[in-house]
Amino acid sequence: MIKVKVLGRGIEKEIEWTKGMKVADVLREVGFNTESAIAKLNGRVALEDENVKDGDYVEVIPVVSGG
Repeated sequence: MIKVKVLGRGIEKEIEWTKGMKVADVLREVGFNTESAIAKLNGRVALEDENVKDGDYVEVIPVVSGG
């Protein structure tokens, strides 16, 4: 399982880990894409194509924009 927390949204959940899972897959699983959020993997900023392992912790930081 992967623990996921979406900052500022009150979302904390665990998602099933699958072999070959990437950060981008975790973002999609909680309703974001790589253009709408930044991910931290085990405390450090992660790229979308980084592999995620069983037991990892991912924090999702939604991007805010406006004009």
